[in-house]
Amino acid sequence: MTEALFQFIWQYSLYKVTDLTTSAGEPLTVIQAGKINKDAGPDFLEARIKIGNTILVGNIELHIRTSDWLRHGHQNDAAYHNLILHVVYEHDMENVVANTPVLVLKDNIPLHVLAHYADLMTAKDKLPCAGQHQKVRSITKEGWMSRLLAERWEQKLSHWNVMLENSAEDWRNLLYWRMAANFGFKTNAAPFLLLARSIPLNVLGRHRENLHQIEALLFGQAGMLNASFMDQYPETLQDEYNYLRKKYKLSPIPVHLWKFLRMRPANFPTVRIAQFAMLIHQSEHLFSQILETHSVKEIEPLLDVTASEYWHTHFRFDEAQAQTAPKSLGKSSVQNIIINTIAPIQFLFASRQGVDNLREQSLNLLEAVPAEKNNITETWSRNDWVPANAAQSQALIQLYNNYCTARRCLECTVGLNIIRSAN
Repeated sequence: MTEALFQFIWQYSLYKVTDLTTSAGEPLTVIQAGKINKDAGPDFLEARIKIGNTILVGNIELHIRTSDWLRHGHQNDAAYHNLILHVVYEHDMENVVANTPVLVLKDNIPLHVLAHYADLMTAKDKLPCAGQHQKVRSITKEGWMSRLLAERWEQKLSHWNVMLENSAEDWRNLLYWRMAANFGFKTNAAPFLLLARSIPLNVLGRHRENLHQIEALLFGQAGMLNASFMDQYPETLQDEYNYLRKKYKLSPIPVHLWKFLRMRPANFPTVRIAQFAMLIHQSEHLFSQILETHSVKEIEPLLDVTASEYWHTHFRFDEAQAQTAPKSLGKSSVQNIIINTIAPIQFLFASRQGVDNLREQSLNLLEAVPAEKNNITETWSRNDWVPANAAQSQALIQLYNNYCTARRCLECTVGLNIIRSAN
Protein backbone atom coordinates (compact mmCIF):
# COMPACT_ATOMS: atom_id res chain seq x y z
CA MET A 1 0.00 0.00 0.00
CA THR A 2 1.22 3.49 -0.91
CA GLU A 3 -0.24 6.85 0.05
CA ALA A 4 -1.02 7.59 -3.61
CA LEU A 5 -2.92 4.31 -3.99
CA PHE A 6 -4.72 4.80 -0.69
CA GLN A 7 -5.86 8.28 -1.72
CA PHE A 8 -6.95 6.87 -5.06
CA ILE A 9 -9.00 4.14 -3.35
CA TRP A 10 -10.70 6.72 -1.13
CA GLN A 11 -11.31 9.18 -3.99
CA TYR A 12 -13.06 6.60 -6.17
CA SER A 13 -14.69 4.60 -3.35
CA LEU A 14 -12.83 1.40 -4.28
CA TYR A 15 -13.71 -0.22 -0.96
CA LYS A 16 -16.77 -1.83 0.57
CA VAL A 17 -18.89 1.20 1.38
CA THR A 18 -21.56 -0.62 3.41
CA ASP A 19 -21.45 -1.51 7.09
CA LEU A 20 -18.59 0.87 7.87
CA THR A 21 -17.81 1.63 11.48
CA THR A 22 -15.31 3.86 13.23
CA SER A 23 -12.58 2.33 15.37
CA ALA A 24 -14.87 3.08 18.33
CA GLY A 25 -17.65 0.96 16.77
CA GLU A 26 -19.95 3.79 15.63
CA PRO A 27 -21.77 3.26 12.28
CA LEU A 28 -20.37 5.50 9.53
CA THR A 29 -21.63 6.43 6.07
CA VAL A 30 -19.54 8.30 3.49
CA ILE A 31 -21.86 10.71 1.69
CA GLN A 32 -19.15 12.57 -0.23
CA ALA A 33 -15.47 11.61 -0.23
CA GLY A 34 -14.47 15.25 -0.67
CA LYS A 35 -12.28 17.08 -3.18
CA ILE A 36 -8.69 15.91 -3.36
CA ASN A 37 -6.28 18.60 -2.17
CA LYS A 38 -3.10 18.99 -4.25
CA ASP A 39 -1.78 21.76 -1.99
CA ALA A 40 -0.63 21.76 1.63
CA GLY A 41 -3.11 20.64 4.26
CA PRO A 42 -5.54 17.74 4.64
CA ASP A 43 -5.85 15.28 1.75
CA PHE A 44 -9.57 15.83 1.07
CA LEU A 45 -11.62 18.97 1.49
CA GLU A 46 -15.37 19.58 1.79
CA ALA A 47 -16.15 15.95 2.56
CA ARG A 48 -19.51 14.90 3.96
CA ILE A 49 -20.02 11.92 6.28
CA LYS A 50 -22.61 10.61 8.72
CA ILE A 51 -21.63 9.09 12.08
CA GLY A 52 -24.56 7.69 13.98
CA ASN A 53 -27.29 10.26 13.40
CA THR A 54 -24.92 13.21 12.98
CA ILE A 55 -23.87 14.61 9.58
CA LEU A 56 -20.42 16.19 9.51
CA VAL A 57 -18.93 18.41 6.76
CA GLY A 58 -15.25 19.24 6.60
CA ASN A 59 -11.76 17.89 5.88
CA ILE A 60 -10.36 14.36 5.95
CA GLU A 61 -6.76 13.16 6.31
CA LEU A 62 -5.52 9.77 5.08
CA HIS A 63 -2.52 7.76 6.33
CA ILE A 64 -1.20 4.25 5.83
CA ARG A 65 -0.84 3.93 9.61
CA THR A 66 -2.47 5.96 12.37
CA SER A 67 0.96 6.75 13.82
CA ASP A 68 1.94 8.50 10.56
CA TRP A 69 0.02 11.47 11.93
CA LEU A 70 2.77 11.99 14.50
CA ARG A 71 5.56 11.02 12.12
CA HIS A 72 4.42 13.73 9.68
CA GLY A 73 4.15 16.31 12.46
CA HIS A 74 0.50 17.15 11.81
CA GLN A 75 -0.15 17.60 15.54
CA ASN A 76 1.85 20.85 15.33
CA ASP A 77 0.16 22.18 12.19
CA ALA A 78 -3.01 24.25 12.60
CA ALA A 79 -4.07 23.34 9.03
CA TYR A 80 -4.88 19.84 10.30
CA HIS A 81 -7.02 20.91 13.23
CA ASN A 82 -10.78 20.33 13.19
CA LEU A 83 -10.82 17.25 10.94
CA ILE A 84 -14.07 15.32 10.67
CA LEU A 85 -12.33 11.97 10.00
CA HIS A 86 -8.92 10.27 10.03
CA VAL A 87 -8.89 7.43 7.46
CA VAL A 88 -6.13 4.83 7.85
CA TYR A 89 -5.16 1.56 6.23
CA GLU A 90 -3.82 0.09 9.47
CA HIS A 91 -4.75 1.27 12.97
CA ASP A 92 -1.58 0.92 15.02
CA MET A 93 -2.06 3.57 17.74
CA GLU A 94 -4.99 4.81 19.80
CA ASN A 95 -5.91 8.40 20.69
CA VAL A 96 -3.56 10.02 18.16
CA VAL A 97 -5.88 12.76 16.88
CA ALA A 98 -7.96 14.26 19.68
CA ASN A 99 -11.72 14.28 19.17
CA THR A 100 -11.43 12.86 15.64
CA PRO A 101 -13.01 9.52 14.68
CA VAL A 102 -10.85 6.94 12.89
CA LEU A 103 -11.95 4.77 9.96
CA VAL A 104 -9.84 1.66 9.27
CA LEU A 105 -10.11 0.41 5.67
CA LYS A 106 -7.66 -2.49 5.46
CA ASP A 107 -10.32 -5.23 5.61
CA ASN A 108 -12.71 -3.31 3.35
CA ILE A 109 -10.50 -3.08 0.26
CA PRO A 110 -11.14 -5.87 -2.28
CA LEU A 111 -8.08 -7.95 -3.08
CA HIS A 112 -8.59 -7.48 -6.84
CA VAL A 113 -7.99 -3.72 -6.47
CA LEU A 114 -4.58 -4.33 -4.92
CA ALA A 115 -3.80 -7.12 -7.39
CA HIS A 116 -4.62 -5.03 -10.46
CA TYR A 117 -2.58 -2.13 -9.14
CA ALA A 118 0.39 -4.41 -8.45
CA ASP A 119 0.15 -5.82 -11.97
CA LEU A 120 0.33 -2.33 -13.47
CA MET A 121 3.21 -1.21 -11.29
CA THR A 122 5.33 -4.31 -11.88
CA ALA A 123 4.59 -4.79 -15.59
CA LYS A 124 7.76 -5.25 -17.61
CA ASP A 125 6.10 -4.11 -20.84
CA LYS A 126 6.51 -0.50 -21.96
CA LEU A 127 2.74 -0.23 -21.62
CA PRO A 128 1.70 -1.18 -18.08
CA CYS A 129 -1.81 -2.00 -19.31
CA ALA A 130 -0.70 -4.20 -22.22
CA GLY A 131 -3.12 -7.12 -22.39
CA GLN A 132 -5.55 -5.40 -20.01
CA HIS A 133 -6.70 -2.19 -21.69
CA GLN A 134 -9.03 -4.27 -23.90
CA LYS A 135 -11.29 -4.61 -20.85
CA VAL A 136 -12.02 -0.87 -20.99
CA ARG A 137 -14.96 0.23 -23.14
CA SER A 138 -14.19 2.03 -26.42
CA ILE A 139 -16.35 5.02 -25.49
CA THR A 140 -14.34 5.42 -22.27
CA LYS A 141 -11.07 5.35 -24.21
CA GLU A 142 -12.33 7.85 -26.76
CA GLY A 143 -13.33 10.30 -24.05
CA TRP A 144 -9.94 9.90 -22.39
CA MET A 145 -8.15 10.49 -25.70
CA SER A 146 -10.05 13.75 -26.19
CA ARG A 147 -8.82 14.93 -22.80
CA LEU A 148 -5.28 13.78 -23.59
CA LEU A 149 -5.25 15.74 -26.87
CA ALA A 150 -6.44 18.86 -25.05
CA GLU A 151 -3.72 18.32 -22.45
CA ARG A 152 -1.07 17.90 -25.14
CA TRP A 153 -2.09 21.09 -26.88
CA GLU A 154 -2.30 22.97 -23.60
CA GLN A 155 1.32 22.04 -22.86
CA LYS A 156 2.50 22.89 -26.36
CA LEU A 157 0.51 26.11 -26.73
CA SER A 158 1.57 27.54 -23.38
CA HIS A 159 5.04 27.94 -24.89
CA TRP A 160 3.58 29.31 -28.11
CA ASN A 161 1.67 31.90 -26.08
CA VAL A 162 4.94 33.13 -24.62
CA MET A 163 6.47 33.33 -28.11
CA LEU A 164 3.45 35.27 -29.33
CA GLU A 165 3.68 37.74 -26.46
CA ASN A 166 7.39 38.18 -27.09
CA SER A 167 6.63 39.06 -30.72
CA ALA A 168 4.14 41.80 -29.83
CA GLU A 169 1.20 39.55 -30.76
CA ASP A 170 2.42 39.17 -34.35
CA TRP A 171 0.77 35.96 -35.57
CA ARG A 172 2.80 35.98 -38.79
CA ASN A 173 5.99 35.78 -36.76
CA LEU A 174 4.65 32.92 -34.66
CA LEU A 175 3.69 30.97 -37.79
CA TYR A 176 7.10 31.67 -39.34
CA TRP A 177 8.96 30.44 -36.24
CA ARG A 178 6.81 27.35 -35.70
CA MET A 179 6.79 26.44 -39.39
CA ALA A 180 10.59 26.67 -39.41
CA ALA A 181 10.87 24.42 -36.35
CA ASN A 182 8.52 21.96 -38.05
CA PHE A 183 10.70 21.86 -41.17
CA GLY A 184 13.49 20.67 -38.90
CA PHE A 185 11.17 17.90 -37.73
CA LYS A 186 12.38 16.17 -34.57
CA THR A 187 16.12 16.08 -35.15
CA ASN A 188 16.77 19.63 -36.35
CA ALA A 189 13.80 21.49 -34.87
CA ALA A 190 15.94 23.49 -32.42
CA PRO A 191 18.52 24.82 -34.95
CA PHE A 192 15.75 25.54 -37.44
CA LEU A 193 13.96 27.67 -34.85
CA LEU A 194 17.21 29.48 -34.05
CA LEU A 195 17.71 30.06 -37.76
CA ALA A 196 14.26 31.60 -38.16
CA ARG A 197 14.70 33.80 -35.11
CA SER A 198 18.05 35.03 -36.46
CA ILE A 199 16.41 36.54 -39.57
CA PRO A 200 13.56 39.01 -39.05
CA LEU A 201 10.54 38.05 -41.11
CA ASN A 202 10.36 41.53 -42.63
CA VAL A 203 13.88 41.05 -44.03
CA LEU A 204 12.80 37.88 -45.83
CA GLY A 205 9.65 39.67 -46.93
CA ARG A 206 11.69 42.31 -48.77
CA HIS A 207 13.36 39.59 -50.83
CA ARG A 208 10.45 37.17 -51.13
CA GLU A 209 10.23 37.43 -54.92
CA ASN A 210 13.94 36.58 -55.35
CA LEU A 211 14.41 32.90 -54.46
CA HIS A 212 18.19 33.08 -54.74
CA GLN A 213 18.36 35.84 -52.12
CA ILE A 214 16.02 33.93 -49.80
CA GLU A 215 18.26 30.87 -50.11
CA ALA A 216 21.37 32.99 -49.50
CA LEU A 217 19.87 34.45 -46.33
CA LEU A 218 18.76 31.09 -44.96
CA PHE A 219 21.86 29.06 -45.81
CA GLY A 220 24.10 31.92 -44.72
CA GLN A 221 22.36 32.36 -41.38
CA ALA A 222 22.49 28.60 -40.94
CA GLY A 223 26.29 28.92 -40.97
CA MET A 224 26.55 26.73 -44.07
CA LEU A 225 28.20 29.25 -46.40
CA ASN A 226 31.35 29.78 -44.37
CA ALA A 227 33.48 27.46 -46.54
CA SER A 228 35.24 27.13 -49.90
CA PHE A 229 33.08 25.61 -52.63
CA MET A 230 33.62 23.95 -55.97
CA ASP A 231 30.12 24.42 -57.36
CA GLN A 232 28.97 27.75 -58.73
CA TYR A 233 25.62 27.62 -56.93
CA PRO A 234 26.96 27.79 -53.35
CA GLU A 235 29.57 30.33 -54.45
CA THR A 236 26.90 32.70 -55.72
CA LEU A 237 24.89 32.14 -52.55
CA GLN A 238 27.99 33.02 -50.55
CA ASP A 239 28.54 36.27 -52.46
CA GLU A 240 24.89 37.24 -52.11
CA TYR A 241 24.89 36.45 -48.41
CA ASN A 242 28.04 38.43 -47.67
CA TYR A 243 26.33 41.50 -49.10
CA LEU A 244 23.00 40.93 -47.33
CA ARG A 245 24.68 40.07 -44.05
CA LYS A 246 26.42 43.45 -43.95
CA LYS A 247 23.30 45.24 -45.12
CA TYR A 248 21.12 43.84 -42.34
CA LYS A 249 23.87 43.32 -39.74
CA LEU A 250 23.13 39.63 -39.38
CA SER A 251 24.97 37.01 -37.32
CA PRO A 252 24.77 33.34 -38.37
CA ILE A 253 24.06 30.53 -35.95
CA PRO A 254 26.80 27.93 -35.28
CA VAL A 255 26.91 25.39 -38.11
CA HIS A 256 27.74 22.53 -35.71
CA LEU A 257 24.14 22.61 -34.42
CA TRP A 258 22.88 20.89 -37.56
CA LYS A 259 22.61 17.10 -37.49
CA PHE A 260 23.16 14.87 -40.52
CA LEU A 261 24.12 11.54 -38.92
CA ARG A 262 21.74 8.59 -39.09
CA MET A 263 19.30 10.54 -41.27
CA ARG A 264 17.86 9.73 -44.65
CA PRO A 265 19.46 12.12 -47.18
CA ALA A 266 16.03 13.47 -48.15
CA ASN A 267 15.72 14.76 -44.57
CA PHE A 268 19.13 16.46 -44.48
CA PRO A 269 18.84 20.01 -43.13
CA THR A 270 20.31 21.35 -46.39
CA VAL A 271 17.35 19.93 -48.32
CA ARG A 272 14.86 21.13 -45.71
CA ILE A 273 16.32 24.66 -45.76
CA ALA A 274 16.01 24.74 -49.56
CA GLN A 275 12.37 23.62 -49.28
CA PHE A 276 11.69 26.21 -46.58
CA ALA A 277 13.20 28.88 -48.83
CA MET A 278 10.79 27.84 -51.58
CA LEU A 279 7.86 28.01 -49.18
CA ILE A 280 8.75 31.59 -48.25
CA HIS A 281 9.28 32.43 -51.93
CA GLN A 282 5.89 31.04 -52.97
CA SER A 283 3.84 32.15 -49.97
CA GLU A 284 2.19 35.48 -49.48
CA HIS A 285 -0.27 36.14 -46.66
CA LEU A 286 0.24 32.53 -45.56
CA PHE A 287 -1.22 33.06 -42.11
CA SER A 288 -4.51 34.43 -43.41
CA GLN A 289 -4.67 31.60 -45.96
CA ILE A 290 -4.20 29.02 -43.24
CA LEU A 291 -7.02 30.52 -41.19
CA GLU A 292 -9.32 30.34 -44.18
CA THR A 293 -8.63 26.70 -45.01
CA HIS A 294 -11.26 24.18 -44.01
CA SER A 295 -9.79 20.89 -45.14
CA VAL A 296 -6.58 18.99 -45.72
CA LYS A 297 -7.14 19.26 -49.48
CA GLU A 298 -7.11 23.07 -49.21
CA ILE A 299 -3.91 23.08 -47.14
CA GLU A 300 -1.87 20.66 -49.25
CA PRO A 301 -1.39 23.10 -52.21
CA LEU A 302 -0.07 25.75 -49.79
CA LEU A 303 2.70 23.36 -48.73
CA ASP A 304 3.39 21.89 -52.18
CA VAL A 305 7.02 23.01 -52.39
CA THR A 306 10.05 21.59 -54.17
CA ALA A 307 13.65 22.64 -53.53
CA SER A 308 15.33 24.60 -56.33
CA GLU A 309 16.96 22.85 -59.28
CA TYR A 310 20.45 22.47 -57.78
CA TRP A 311 18.99 20.16 -55.15
CA HIS A 312 17.58 17.80 -57.79
CA THR A 313 21.07 16.30 -57.94
CA HIS A 314 22.40 17.18 -54.47
CA PHE A 315 21.76 16.51 -50.81
CA ARG A 316 24.74 18.61 -49.68
CA PHE A 317 26.85 21.31 -51.31
CA ASP A 318 29.49 20.05 -53.79
CA GLU A 319 28.30 16.44 -53.56
CA ALA A 320 26.53 15.66 -56.84
CA GLN A 321 24.39 12.53 -57.19
CA ALA A 322 24.14 10.41 -60.33
CA GLN A 323 20.37 10.32 -60.24
CA THR A 324 18.12 13.32 -60.70
CA ALA A 325 15.16 13.57 -58.33
CA PRO A 326 13.19 16.69 -57.37
CA LYS A 327 13.26 17.21 -53.60
CA SER A 328 9.59 17.83 -52.88
CA LEU A 329 8.02 17.99 -49.47
CA GLY A 330 6.43 14.54 -49.24
CA LYS A 331 2.85 13.83 -48.25
CA SER A 332 3.87 12.50 -44.84
CA SER A 333 5.86 15.69 -44.19
CA VAL A 334 2.87 17.83 -45.18
CA GLN A 335 0.69 15.82 -42.80
CA ASN A 336 3.26 16.29 -40.06
CA ILE A 337 3.11 20.07 -40.55
CA ILE A 338 -0.69 20.01 -40.42
CA ILE A 339 -0.57 18.04 -37.16
CA ASN A 340 2.19 19.98 -35.43
CA THR A 341 1.83 23.53 -36.77
CA ILE A 342 -1.30 24.36 -38.73
CA ALA A 343 -3.97 22.70 -36.58
CA PRO A 344 -2.44 23.94 -33.29
CA ILE A 345 -2.01 27.53 -34.52
CA GLN A 346 -5.61 27.56 -35.75
CA PHE A 347 -6.70 26.29 -32.34
CA LEU A 348 -4.60 28.89 -30.49
CA PHE A 349 -5.87 31.76 -32.64
CA ALA A 350 -9.46 30.60 -32.23
CA SER A 351 -9.04 30.27 -28.46
CA ARG A 352 -7.56 33.74 -28.06
CA GLN A 353 -10.07 35.35 -30.41
CA GLY A 354 -13.08 33.35 -29.22
CA VAL A 355 -13.84 31.86 -32.65
CA ASP A 356 -15.55 28.57 -31.80
CA ASN A 357 -16.01 27.33 -35.37
CA LEU A 358 -12.27 27.67 -36.03
CA ARG A 359 -11.49 25.64 -32.89
CA GLU A 360 -13.75 22.91 -34.21
CA GLN A 361 -12.12 23.19 -37.62
CA SER A 362 -8.65 22.67 -36.17
CA LEU A 363 -9.79 19.48 -34.44
CA ASN A 364 -11.49 18.28 -37.63
CA LEU A 365 -8.18 18.72 -39.46
CA LEU A 366 -6.48 16.25 -37.14
CA GLU A 367 -9.30 13.77 -37.53
CA ALA A 368 -8.93 14.01 -41.33
CA VAL A 369 -5.20 13.21 -41.25
CA PRO A 370 -4.01 9.59 -40.97
CA ALA A 371 -2.47 8.52 -37.67
CA GLU A 372 1.24 9.13 -37.30
CA LYS A 373 3.59 6.19 -37.66
CA ASN A 374 6.40 6.18 -35.14
CA ASN A 375 7.79 3.95 -32.40
CA ILE A 376 5.12 5.01 -29.92
CA THR A 377 2.10 4.51 -32.16
CA GLU A 378 3.53 1.21 -33.38
CA THR A 379 3.89 0.10 -29.75
CA TRP A 380 0.21 0.86 -29.18
CA SER A 381 -0.79 -0.89 -32.41
CA ARG A 382 1.12 -4.04 -31.46
CA ASN A 383 -0.90 -4.05 -28.26
CA ASP A 384 -4.27 -3.79 -30.00
CA TRP A 385 -4.85 -0.06 -29.62
CA VAL A 386 -4.65 1.24 -33.16
CA PRO A 387 -5.18 5.02 -33.56
CA ALA A 388 -7.76 5.81 -36.24
CA ASN A 389 -6.42 9.27 -37.10
CA ALA A 390 -3.90 11.94 -36.10
CA ALA A 391 -6.06 13.21 -33.24
CA GLN A 392 -5.91 9.77 -31.65
CA SER A 393 -2.22 9.22 -32.39
CA GLN A 394 -1.41 12.56 -30.75
CA ALA A 395 -3.45 11.50 -27.73
CA LEU A 396 -1.68 8.14 -27.49
CA ILE A 397 1.71 9.84 -27.73
CA GLN A 398 0.68 12.05 -24.81
CA LEU A 399 -0.55 9.01 -22.88
CA TYR A 400 2.66 7.08 -23.44
CA ASN A 401 5.08 9.94 -22.69
CA ASN A 402 3.29 11.45 -19.72
CA TYR A 403 1.52 8.53 -18.06
CA CYS A 404 2.76 5.10 -19.17
CA THR A 405 6.50 5.70 -18.88
CA ALA A 406 6.01 7.36 -15.49
CA ARG A 407 3.58 4.66 -14.32
CA ARG A 408 0.93 7.30 -13.58
CA CYS A 409 -1.78 4.65 -13.87
CA LEU A 410 -3.69 6.11 -10.92
CA GLU A 411 -4.18 9.32 -12.92
CA CYS A 412 -5.18 7.51 -16.11
CA THR A 413 -8.79 6.72 -16.98
CA VAL A 414 -7.71 3.39 -18.44
CA GLY A 415 -5.72 2.55 -15.32
CA LEU A 416 -8.67 3.52 -13.11
CA ASN A 417 -11.01 1.20 -15.00
CA ILE A 418 -8.55 -1.68 -14.89
CA ILE A 419 -7.93 -1.29 -11.15
CA ARG A 420 -11.59 -1.10 -10.27
CA SER A 421 -12.52 -4.01 -12.55
CA ALA A 422 -13.44 -7.20 -10.71
CA ASN A 423 -12.14 -9.33 -13.61
